[in-house]
Amino acid sequence: MKLSLTVFSGLLSLTSLATAISPAGKAFERVGERRPLLERRVPNQPFQNAELQKRASKYLTPETEKFAVNGTAIPDVDFDIGESYAGLLPISSDPNESRKLFFWFFPSTNPAATEEVLIWFNGGPGCSSLSGLLTENGPFTWEAGTKAPVQNPYTWVNLTNSMWVEQPVGVGYSQGVPNITNEVELAQEFIGFYKNFVDTFSAQNYKVYLTGESYGGFYVPYIADAFVNANDKVYYNLAGMAINDPILGDSTDQQQVVIQPFVDYWSNLFFLNETFTAALADKHKSCGFADRLDKYLAYPPPAEPFPVLPDPYADDSLKCDIFDFVYNATLLTNPCFNIYHITETCPHPWSILGIVNPGDYNPPGNMVYFNRSDVQAAINAPPTNWSQCTPTNVFGLASDNQSLSDTSLGPAQDGVLAHVIDSINNTFIGVGNLDFILPTNGSLLALQNMTWGGVKGFQERPVQNTFFVPYHPEYNGGALSSAGDVGSWGSERGLTFYDVQLAGHELPGYAPGAGYRVVEAMLGRVPDIGTVGTFTTQTGGNYGSAEIDALEGSSPVPDRLRHYAKGGVFRHSPR
Repeated sequence: MKLSLTVFSGLLSLTSLATAISPAGKAFERVGERRPLLERRVPNQPFQNAELQKRASKYLTPETEKFAVNGTAIPDVDFDIGESYAGLLPISSDPNESRKLFFWFFPSTNPAATEEVLIWFNGGPGCSSLSGLLTENGPFTWEAGTKAPVQNPYTWVNLTNSMWVEQPVGVGYSQGVPNITNEVELAQEFIGFYKNFVDTFSAQNYKVYLTGESYGGFYVPYIADAFVNANDKVYYNLAGMAINDPILGDSTDQQQVVIQPFVDYWSNLFFLNETFTAALADKHKSCGFADRLDKYLAYPPPAEPFPVLPDPYADDSLKCDIFDFVYNATLLTNPCFNIYHITETCPHPWSILGIVNPGDYNPPGNMVYFNRSDVQAAINAPPTNWSQCTPTNVFGLASDNQSLSDTSLGPAQDGVLAHVIDSINNTFIGVGNLDFILPTNGSLLALQNMTWGGVKGFQERPVQNTFFVPYHPEYNGGALSSAGDVGSWGSERGLTFYDVQLAGHELPGYAPGAGYRVVEAMLGRVPDIGTVGTFTTQTGGNYGSAEIDALEGSSPVPDRLRHYAKGGVFRHSPR
């Protein structure tokens, strides 16, 4: 499968907001009783509350001691991140196995997190899951353009035991020579690694929740399918799956067919001239994309399989390469156009994860965080020339093009994704509506060509319900999350699809509260992602009437705020 640009994650920045500001320009202040389990952090100081330093020490055994990480000694992180374990484990039981994957595992102090583990994958193919840990859902985040990491009140560790794994072989700190050719083989390597993890940490019979984004839309369903097919609840007890902004199938459908309507919808952001937009509309029609959307992006969809469109890159004229036609034009109006989040303008903030795109700014003397020897020593990583996305071809083919895999159709079209959905009845697929590289309608078009639960596609466009994120003022030193009505969702036959209006490609990074709510729903802690009420890890006093009045006219859900919004403190440590 050929992508117009290599799909990978972790390149975006977030604007840090420490307080919510009222229309009158005053910061909201909480009233009533305060029980500060989420402390107003003093910069560069650890937590003082003893409960926030609690350890889930059952995981510390003679077998795991060599993986233990000192939570107070992470370089540049001036607070205790809590208990964790990191290191390398082999992908098989062969005593001479040289191929090993790197993991970082965080037990949760949440009493609801019993025998379960959530695993996160970034995409690429060939990009490190540690980028998700550091910029999206880990216990501490270091956003692009900022001087230091901050505690993350939306870390998924607050909800359950969580692990970030660098895979496949050849990515990040992982060891060995890549020798797989597709995601089916990749999945077999991963389940070999996971069995070794289970035996090392005595995690037999644990429920497993697999999550990821981007090219993880390929990774995660195939790994989930391998878990289901193993038919072994002791080691592979798959209970849920969630993927964000995924590549699921045909890239022409997901990246070409849907671009013109996307540009039209966001026309005030692209601000392309009338001559160009007229030419774009002509291409959209002459390439057959307009007719395809009219016929196949329908609810319910036609019963017949969707015909496969020609690869636009196989034609030397590139006349139907609409993606790059728009991308090149947009760079003229916005030289810092970000395909992962279309509102971004110049300058690109520097990232501690390193330069990935040409033109990314890197301050003099700045060193990639995970390429530092002190960081590697702190997390039991081997001395490695670490990069966010490996230049090595992870599928072990002759070409250096790391998008080469001989899995031709993708999980939405070869039955893999449907098999997982039908097997677990607990799958979530989400998209950020500001994502250009994989627009929302592209994911929907792939799903409308898939049969699950004995029926093809969604019978109604999955926008019937409002995606609600609780209101939650934070005292955390720089984390960001939206609140209120943030998007829409629908659910049919075990699959929930949702969109977040102001999120980009890395959805849990741009909308941490939304990602947090999805995980709550996947874990069964709330009925669904439209649940109106506080986070399950949130407690404290209500907003006062003055603060509620200040939101009138600016919030879409002031009545919900009156009844349900609580002060934003969390019962469990942000670690």
